[in-house]
This record gives sequence, C-alpha cells and structure tokens, in this order.
Amino acid sequence: MAYPVHRLRRLRQKETLARMVRETSLSADDLIYPLFVASEDNVRSEIREIPGCCFLSGKYLVEVAKEVSGLGIPAVLIFGIPLESQKDENASIGYSPQGAIQKAVRKLKSAAPGLTLITDVCLCEYTVHGHCGVIRDNEIDNDLTLELIQKCALSHAEAGADVVAPSAMMDGMVQAIRAILDDRGHHDTLTMPYSAKFASNLYGPFKQGTKSKPKISKHRTHQIDFANGDEALREIRLDIEEGADMVIVKPALTCLDIVYRVKQECHIPVAAYNVSGEYAMILAAGERNLIDRDQVMLEILTCIKRAGADMIITYFAKDAARLLQG
Repeated sequence: MAYPVHRLRRLRQKETLARMVRETSLSADDLIYPLFVASEDNVRSEIREIPGCCFLSGKYLVEVAKEVSGLGIPAVLIFGIPLESQKDENASIGYSPQGAIQKAVRKLKSAAPGLTLITDVCLCEYTVHGHCGVIRDNEIDNDLTLELIQKCALSHAEAGADVVAPSAMMDGMVQAIRAILDDRGHHDTLTMPYSAKFASNLYGPFKQGTKSKPKISKHRTHQIDFANGDEALREIRLDIEEGADMVIVKPALTCLDIVYRVKQECHIPVAAYNVSGEYAMILAAGERNLIDRDQVMLEILTCIKRAGADMIITYFAKDAARLLQG
C-alpha cells in the first residue's frame, strides 16, 4: 500500500495548530458600522426592516457611537434620514448645515473623537422621487447631479467628516468632489466612493426601511449590471484616476470575485459592503434554527476578508466585535 506523502490533516488535529496556520484573521479593526441618523432631536427608533439597527439622534446617537468605539470598531458610515417634509426635487436638505448628517458629524466629533466618521454622499434619501440624482426629461441628469453631490460632500467636510463616500455611481463624481474639497482647503478629507455598486436585488430592506425606494426604478441606468465584472474594474480604475483614496464594492457576497480582483489588480484599500438583504437572510435562517446565526455570521465576514477586503461594512459589526472579544 502506498501511503500519502503529504498529510495536510496533520495541521488540523489540534486547535492551537489550526490557529497558528490560519491564513485569515478577522478582528474588530476590519469592521465599519452603519449609523442611521434622524433629523429630529433625541430619537431612538428601531428600523423594522433592519432588526437591531435604529434611527438615532442626540444623546442616543452618542450612546451608540461610544458603544461602537468601546468595542474596538474604528469607523462608522453615517446615513442621513430626513423628514418627509424636508425632501424636495433638488435634495436641498442633503447639503444644508442643518441636515441630519451634518448635525451628527458635529456632535460625534466632540462626543466620540476616536471614531473615524465616514459619510454617505448621495441624493436618494433627500429627494421626493427617491432617485440618486436630478431628474430632467424623466432621466437622471449626470452633470447636474454632480453639482449637488459636490455641495453635499463639501457640507460634510465642513462639518468635520473624515471620509466622504459618494454612492450615486455618477460618472465623474470623485473628480468633482476632489476638486471642490481641495479648492476649499479640505485636502485631508478622504474620498471612499462606492466604485463598484451593482444593480442588486439585495438592497430591499435598506430602501424600505429608509423610505428611499423610488416609485419607478432607474438604478439600472447608473448602477452596474450584476453580470458584468470587467465593467466594475473599469469603474474602479476610473475612480482611482480621479483621486479615490479607498473604494467600496457592493454587495459583498455576490461580488467576492470583484473584491479579489480589485485587491490583486488595483492595489488600493477596498471595503466590501455586507448589505441589508444579506443581513436579513442570515437573521431569517437563524430565527428558523436552520443555521447557527453567530457562526455563519463570522464565517461570512471572515470569507469576505479572505477574498481581499481590508474593511467590511456590516450591520453585524457590533455583534461580531463582541464575539471576537471572546
């Protein structure tokens, strides 16, 4: 009988050995927690569509931010949730100094100085039609939208944001933002665009929960067809040329190949967004006892990192950080 020369099972026999040779390690440092900030004062209201997440403001926002920081999570991604009465055709509350994000950033800068504050820069939450840009002749006007995106990004930087994350997938948005930030002296504010944001069906809980779902979807006119990988790499390379400091791939699980390619080919810090639909599926399966929710969560987050993600934006960030503390 010919015995095996190579016995890889030897490396798996003891837990201590397995830890010693483990190729990918997940830590709280890898995580970014999304925060949904409300326009009203001192709000804490659970988002039914994204269980475990809340609309926050005032003292409740500060409490959660300190909790996140205390768990060792280095950054939050801030989304603004305006009142319905504040929405208009041009998303004006999105670039107002009194907008939800702007107020939240000013508060967190002093209350949680250790956190890196990343702000979502888009128009969909602030427009009456729920689209990511200005509508002209029933279509999204790319260049008019860029002017408003510039205003939003500048207002976030003026409030004290460390990183602005444009998510509209408009052509030239990184160049437009970089130009106005540098012109106004915000040279050190980073840009972290959603460079490869696919027209995915996994955003539903977020869109419903934030009431930003448009009546007639035009996302496929600017977000990437989920069948296209090379196009995603072209988008990322263009954003890098325009001055992006980091890039985001969204959604994470269906785009692990893109995350891998970006890390191998573009050599830039990359974040993967573990989106609301992915989160909801794990919660639902866990509630039915079909899976061990916590173990599947950690497995998925670890595999996102294994694919090449330097950062993972996830609603599981707090839960994962607690488990990783042991």
